[in-house]
Amino acid sequence: MTTPLPRPGRVRTAAEFVARLRALKAWSGLSYRSLEREGRKGGCQLPPSTVASALNRSSLPSQELVTAFVRACGGEPSIVDEWLEAQRALSVAEETTPDVDVVEGVVERATVPEAAQSPKRALSAAQATPYLLPPDLPVLVGRDDEVDRACRLLTEDGPGPATLLITGAAGGGKTALAVRVGHLLTARFPDGQLYADLGGFNEQQATPAAVLGAFLRALGVRGGAVPADLPHRINLYRTLLAQKQVLVILDNARDACQVRDLLPSGSRCATIVTSRTSLAELGGRRLPLSVLDPSAALALLADMLGHGRVAADPASARLIVDTCGGLPLAVWVAGARLAARPHWPLRKVARSLADEQRKLDELTVGHVAVRASLELTYQAMDEQSQHALRMLSLLPATDFAAWSAAALLDLSLPDAEVVLDGLVDVHLVEICSVSAADLRYRLHDLVKLLGRERAEQQDSPHERHMAATRVLSASLDLAERAVDILCTDFLGIPQTELVHWRLPGGVSDELLIDPQTWFTNERRFLIDVADWGMNDTDIASAAGLITAMTSYFQIGSHFDDWERLQDRALKVALHCGDRRSAAKLHRCLGELTTILDRYPEAIEHFQQALLLAEGEGPTYRASATAGLAYVHRLLGHYTSAVRHFEAAATLARGAGNVNCLVYAMNGIGVIDLENGRPERAEKRFEECLRTSRLAGYRPGEAQALRCLGQSHRARGDYRAAGDCFEQAATISAGLGDRLSATHATCWLGDVLVRRGEHAQGRRHLARSLWTYREFGNLWGEAATLNALAEAQLLAGQPALARRRAEAATSLWRRIGSRTWLANGLDTLARAHTVSGDLVAAARAREEAAAMRAADATDS
Repeated sequence: MTTPLPRPGRVRTAAEFVARLRALKAWSGLSYRSLEREGRKGGCQLPPSTVASALNRSSLPSQELVTAFVRACGGEPSIVDEWLEAQRALSVAEETTPDVDVVEGVVERATVPEAAQSPKRALSAAQATPYLLPPDLPVLVGRDDEVDRACRLLTEDGPGPATLLITGAAGGGKTALAVRVGHLLTARFPDGQLYADLGGFNEQQATPAAVLGAFLRALGVRGGAVPADLPHRINLYRTLLAQKQVLVILDNARDACQVRDLLPSGSRCATIVTSRTSLAELGGRRLPLSVLDPSAALALLADMLGHGRVAADPASARLIVDTCGGLPLAVWVAGARLAARPHWPLRKVARSLADEQRKLDELTVGHVAVRASLELTYQAMDEQSQHALRMLSLLPATDFAAWSAAALLDLSLPDAEVVLDGLVDVHLVEICSVSAADLRYRLHDLVKLLGRERAEQQDSPHERHMAATRVLSASLDLAERAVDILCTDFLGIPQTELVHWRLPGGVSDELLIDPQTWFTNERRFLIDVADWGMNDTDIASAAGLITAMTSYFQIGSHFDDWERLQDRALKVALHCGDRRSAAKLHRCLGELTTILDRYPEAIEHFQQALLLAEGEGPTYRASATAGLAYVHRLLGHYTSAVRHFEAAATLARGAGNVNCLVYAMNGIGVIDLENGRPERAEKRFEECLRTSRLAGYRPGEAQALRCLGQSHRARGDYRAAGDCFEQAATISAGLGDRLSATHATCWLGDVLVRRGEHAQGRRHLARSLWTYREFGNLWGEAATLNALAEAQLLAGQPALARRRAEAATSLWRRIGSRTWLANGLDTLARAHTVSGDLVAAARAREEAAAMRAADATDS
């Protein structure tokens, strides 16, 4: 028959109570070391020396010790409550009964209030120096700088007791750092070190009164002399420490209220407070703790497993620390699992952590779990903050601005910022960058996983869908406004009908003071949101956002993003039968493939755009017609190019799209110029320049200036040409459009050479050549090589000129532009002639004539 667990019963004295505790230990069969291990599993400290001392004296143990001890022995919560009730009853009895203390050999009778007023009477004769710090961790990697800074801040001379606030996310290593610093500063605080886990985010938090009771007893105050009320405990505690050098560590604080009464006032004392919140109301030095960098996280794993084991599979080791996101607790848990299983290959844990659905469950060892640590913080938040975290975890982007949180949560911008501040305060959201124009936030990957799990459990699919729709809608609205302010777009396709949620106009205006910077800051976010919209089958809004980003992709030369995103959107739009979105995307992809010199693809995209826009208004057809005309012009198909440009101009007038009108009229002027009509072309360019300036269409102004420069160049007025090219380059550079700026710089280099400024001209051409190659722009590269060939001819270097001309004609052949190939062959013929190779020169001239004849036939 099993012996029942001993209970306190109706004990009448502290000695009897302690005797029952000894009986409980005997019943459990646990050694002091075993009790310590069991206590640690439950999150409590049960040092063997402390337990042994408590069970071998007649004074009443603290409630904290009783709770931890009974739990470790196997007592259920109801049994623990029974022991605590007995302890409280004896404590009250002791506090109201006169006690006899021996102080320095004098027998005195004192009541509790007298003890509070005279601390000396409350001290036992055998007072010991308290050392309550937990054992130092054997491994603390990647925190050397933080340890050094903490030690320095705590030992600097100052007007009062030093207070160091160590704050950071759950699992960030705050406790380990505080304990390490405490052990390092033992000699600096010879009168002892007090430590308390305040359990700020546990269900049962430590109260200031309970912590002070434990501290006073550790400082030698006899159990019966510990004041019953909080004010007297505070007074006694601070009086005892007034002339001492004691370090107090208050671990895991929830807020300032939990800490204030525990701060010593002695000028030679110091306090370390750790918390998941910022503790903004507390004064003191601050040490925010971020996650470990990858090398430090890898070093921590190697110290736990052995460097040889990590070196044997470095790829898996790196994957483990990467998926842990540098969170020390997560790395420690993964390392502890592997350390306990030396036969496991590292790739086993690496594969498990790579599974998003299992990651949080995998990061558990014994009673230590990353999920549990994060959930304690989550549970302590109010309902609005919990909901905000769940919604923010749905965002696909790695970082975000406050405006996107406002859309996601359906709040005003100021209210969203307040919510974000609250989440930053508890380190579930962190600020990842700060600039004059932008403040960006992010969630740790493990926090995001927890938030998504909670969102799936607590928020309906409809609610999650509506949150995503608001973010997509707000993104589209702001992108459209930014493009309107930049005035770089000639597509003229409004997306207003797709916007269902927008920020107030004044807020949007403030965000878009510098629209190009806004686009730069938000580029990755907008791309991720567009992908998110396509996944959520909101293809019309997603396609609208992607179309609105075209101008930014173009001036920023983000061609890879442009092509990947719009190719995917086009496939989704066609699959969903959304002809209008598909027409927009074909038009934008036509522009891209034109820039990339893929002319057959460009023609196909423009033709498909026109086919899908059949029956739509002129807005949808104008820009596609202009784009098609431009490709025909590049290929030397002048008759069809003029026809399409004229049709585009008519459509643009009907749609009120001044930008597209300028683009089309400028294109006709270029054809005039290339066909030997410079005066007629010049008039068109001057008209386009006036119209562009009147409309504020800066790209059109730059293009008109480039074309005017070409007409001046054709007439031999190199000074006027150079001025036009310089103005055009300045405008394009100001817009951030490097490719258009390079077009102007290339021709500026050409006219500088013609003006006799050879060295400066060649420098401009060489710089242009590298930029064209960087962007993969074959047309620009060929034009620059041809200009360099002519420069070398003027410099008397025919061999070098020949090599440049041959490279240029090779590119013109690849592009398929016979007109420009003929021009390149003319340059090559001159180079052969100067070199004395008249046969090769004649051959090049014959081929140039054939190219022009073929062009004339096609036209």
